[in-house]
Amino acid sequence: MTMQDFTDKEILGDGLSTQKSTTEKFNTFAGECVHDDLRGTMMKILEQEHSISTDVFNMMHQRGMYETPPAEEKKIMEAKQKFSQSVK
Repeated sequence: MTMQDFTDKEILGDGLSTQKSTTEKFNTFAGECVHDDLRGTMMKILEQEHSISTDVFNMMHQRGMYETPPAEEKKIMEAKQKFSQSVK
């Protein structure tokens, strides 16, 4: 099987799925580091991986491959209230 057998949507979808998995793992690694320098390195890598994930997501979204419906104002306000209470 060659790259020609896959659509752009399949390739980007696989890339996004891989990035989601990668960020989950680096998040776990960073959270469980005992050594501060290693944690800092893991956090830098995690930030880079999130950036890559955002780039792939935006590429898919711009091409209509990952549609996101607009959020309702009521749901936005509910989410803000919910999460602002949990931070306090």
